[in-house]
Amino acid sequence: MKKYLLLFLIVAATPHAFTQQKDLTLEEIWGGAFTARTLESLKSMKDGLHYTILSKDKARNEVRIEKYAYETLELTETILVASPESDVPYFTSYSFSEDERKILLSTEEEKIFRRSKRGIYYIYNVEDKTIIRISDKKIISPSLSPDGSKVAYMFENDLYYLDLTNGSTTRITTDGEKNAIINGITDWVYEEEFGFVRAFEWNADGSVLAFLRFDEREVPEFSMDVYGEGLYPTQNRFKYPKAGEENSQVTLHLYNLQDASTRQIDLSDSYYIPRILWKHNKNELSVRTLNRAQNHLKMYTVKADMGSVSLLMEEKDKAYLDITDDLTFLEDDSFIWTSERDGYNHIYLHNPDGSLKRQLTSGPWEVTRYYGYDPGSRSIFYQSTENGSINRDVYRIGINGKNKKRLTLREGTNSADFSASFTYFINTFSSSDTPNVYTLHKASDGKKVRDILDNSALRERLKGYKTSPKEFSTIEINGYDLNMWMIKPADFDPSKTYPLFLFQYSGPGSQQVANRWWASNDYWHQMLAQQAIVVACVDGRGTGYKGRDFKKMTYLELGKYEVEDQIAVAEKLSEYPWIDADRTGIWGWSYGGFMASNCILQGNETFELAIAVAPVTSWRFYDTIYTERYMSTPQDNPNGYDDNSPLTYPAMLKGDYLLIHGSGDDNVHVQNTMRMIEELVQANKQFDWAIYPDKDHGISGENTRLQLYTKMTNFIKDNL
Repeated sequence: MKKYLLLFLIVAATPHAFTQQKDLTLEEIWGGAFTARTLESLKSMKDGLHYTILSKDKARNEVRIEKYAYETLELTETILVASPESDVPYFTSYSFSEDERKILLSTEEEKIFRRSKRGIYYIYNVEDKTIIRISDKKIISPSLSPDGSKVAYMFENDLYYLDLTNGSTTRITTDGEKNAIINGITDWVYEEEFGFVRAFEWNADGSVLAFLRFDEREVPEFSMDVYGEGLYPTQNRFKYPKAGEENSQVTLHLYNLQDASTRQIDLSDSYYIPRILWKHNKNELSVRTLNRAQNHLKMYTVKADMGSVSLLMEEKDKAYLDITDDLTFLEDDSFIWTSERDGYNHIYLHNPDGSLKRQLTSGPWEVTRYYGYDPGSRSIFYQSTENGSINRDVYRIGINGKNKKRLTLREGTNSADFSASFTYFINTFSSSDTPNVYTLHKASDGKKVRDILDNSALRERLKGYKTSPKEFSTIEINGYDLNMWMIKPADFDPSKTYPLFLFQYSGPGSQQVANRWWASNDYWHQMLAQQAIVVACVDGRGTGYKGRDFKKMTYLELGKYEVEDQIAVAEKLSEYPWIDADRTGIWGWSYGGFMASNCILQGNETFELAIAVAPVTSWRFYDTIYTERYMSTPQDNPNGYDDNSPLTYPAMLKGDYLLIHGSGDDNVHVQNTMRMIEELVQANKQFDWAIYPDKDHGISGENTRLQLYTKMTNFIKDNL
């Protein structure tokens, strides 16, 4: 009998008939009762016709890499099995070499920060089925060379490589030191804000390694108490550059494996180096740099043999520029690039010398994801908001900017996972009333090949509970039509009055009002709505997907226009006859906590309640890259920092205010909440607060979320 892929995780309980609709409970929400089934993570094979998945059998302590055909979803080969009886250790993730003859296996991984981890890693040879342990120590970010003959990695802040042909290990750098010098991976702030960890790259033939070196000796050190379970707490000390303080001095180096020489590249006019990427030409490295204000980007070409540097292209902005991975070099090293230069994020084609060849997409809408380029069909694939800023669709367009075709047709949120050859894509679709549906399509025309997985069982299960539709609309606030959703009680009666509870995030370029399936917070909002509360969310000025000017109008004034908008929203909705104007609340997490805090203070005549989870209370406490991108430095923009800080307005508190933070938050430090508490105490204001020991920015683990949301629910019940 043929074996077919079970492409999903069955999490929700089997649905059954209900005689009457039940209330959602926090225990069910945070116990996973409504978790949607999802696809296993898959990796497309080079032929574009097959993919692999990691299949786990916890009962047998077994894990397998299995190969399937896209067209049929049929298992065609088991590439690797790790079991107690085999020589292969149990692994949790894997990646192939470029030729797919070797596999990098990850074991015993432990988290460092948001993206970084260290672990024990192995190289498995697919042809002779042998396995090699890279190092006896836990290492970081191993990467196979293009021909699979070597693997580079970082250990104790130095860069190494293992030659798999003879088993020899070469130490490339020798000056690595904790909280001082880092070679080959990023420091905390680059990892958090530029979104990458591995800071080294092999050239096309594996003869040169380009890497970044971080000198963080002048960066101020931050310390966090770790309470743990022992008799004495310990301290976690790491370099964290707060706004206006010193950053790491970052330099670019090229290591030549043939003669074991290292060359430092002169990029003296750069401040940040957020991306490096080799071109098709093995001798040419592209390097992107930013000034400290992050409004002037330069892309250079570095010649590996000479060490020479030439400017390839540059962009400037009156506010700031975002860093993305939207860059593809074609065979002749012309390149595809995304930019907001015409006021919306679009796709451009540049000549090998950096000059603009043509703009490929245009219009008053945003390209939200660039999927890549298929040289066979000479087509580019992308996702966009062309059918409304709260929706997403997948498109293809020719490299000549013609023959654009919409590949997804259902209104909601569509995303795509393309095969390596761009023959197929798996479409993930959801909307506010349809949980994730997975289907296989032809990339040429979007034609559906077959259904893979849906969540009809979850939809049926939810019919047994009291829920209400998300009602999408726009609301005119301060001269702008802002996107809004609203959830009313299932038994809504317009002759009655209800309290209003706003949810928002509001950070630059963010979006909360989107036509997609529910996250855990949506279930909580549904639960609140069924307890006779109207819940609403509005994306104000400064949020994303409505063009450059709308997003960047909050530049230098974070917390000004966003707060004005949320106060105006509450006031306008309170004019509805079925809203009780004297019972208005707001909540948010992180940037949303910053907003909720400002709203209960500056909008003290409008809001009666606010919950701030892990809030920034002064941008002076937050990191350089994120904060200065939007605010410049405190030295250059002191009023922007202080005029919009909740720390400036503690005496204005009138309503009920709940502050929540994790003491182990390495991102938004608990210092923010502690300073807010002290200001409120000195203003003789009463408030509620909770600190979660050793919890990071997500405040999660075991029963933590259940306890947290129980606390917030009770606070709302008691005070709104």
